[in-house]
Amino acid sequence: MKKIDFLAIGDMTIDAFIKLNDAHVHKNIDNPESNELCFRFGDKIPFDSVTIVSAVGNSPNAAVAASRLGLNSALITNIGNDRDGKDCLEVLKKEKVKTKFVNIEKNKKTNYHYVLWYGTDRTILVKHTEFEYKFPKLPKVSWIYLSSLAENSLEHHKLIVDFLERHPETKLAFQPGTFQMKFGAEKLKDIYAHTEIFFCNLEEAERILGVQNKNVLELSQGIHALGPKIVSISDGTNGAYMYLNNELWQIPIYPDKTPALERTGAGDAFSSSITAGLAIGLSPLNAFAWGPINAMSVVQKIGSQAGLLSRKKLEAYLKTAPENFKIKKIN
Repeated sequence: MKKIDFLAIGDMTIDAFIKLNDAHVHKNIDNPESNELCFRFGDKIPFDSVTIVSAVGNSPNAAVAASRLGLNSALITNIGNDRDGKDCLEVLKKEKVKTKFVNIEKNKKTNYHYVLWYGTDRTILVKHTEFEYKFPKLPKVSWIYLSSLAENSLEHHKLIVDFLERHPETKLAFQPGTFQMKFGAEKLKDIYAHTEIFFCNLEEAERILGVQNKNVLELSQGIHALGPKIVSISDGTNGAYMYLNNELWQIPIYPDKTPALERTGAGDAFSSSITAGLAIGLSPLNAFAWGPINAMSVVQKIGSQAGLLSRKKLEAYLKTAPENFKIKKIN
């Protein structure tokens, strides 16, 4: 098989976007930094629409992003032998993502999540099927992009580490999902040690390090101490940061061309676009500029993939970027 430029590893799902208007957002009294989506208990709640989006999830989103940016992209994931799984395969093939390493399991259901879409944000009801994770025989791989896997995946991470140790030419991008953060840095210490570039948001960095500290430099240094050579931490409307060679750089968000429709997949678009840029051969700081552009485009559409850009369109946005869209060194 031809060399793979970008190999994403992680769970795949179908998202059902349920658009709500008859709801409210309230502050959590016990945790003022957390909001709660509320609607009437025991009542019939009207919804506006349902939109079904197949073949999504952190890693499938990344694989599609890389493919649209011109890379030879593949995905290691699991699906059930059901209609939902077939729908996911059809989407991947349409997006020119190699499906050779998609494992189809009998008597298992493909992951199916419900997205409660209110305003421009979403709350996702998730259920991970416990698949039998397998690591296939692979051709040469330039980059592995590792993200969300289920609770029973700890041993699978050891197989990934084994591959990386046998193939030091392969670089790893790591964007941890919920259970990977729950495992803790100690159980995944070998993953962290092999990571070339690491992605998370500010709150996730605090959770990973077990601290309450909004200082991005100190959080970046803490993640870097776990092993990743490059650390990228995003902070919502404050933009994103890259810790590189003991220096902290910041980039603002790319201004929305129209008001955001909904924000699912913006983080995946950001992280995967930077990784794709590195795989293409860009310097880390030049690749850093790709992330906010694809994130901006994704929030203009429903779901995490419809707005993903081709390389030509992304570079056009970069060429016509506003004057204030600049990377600056802040420490």
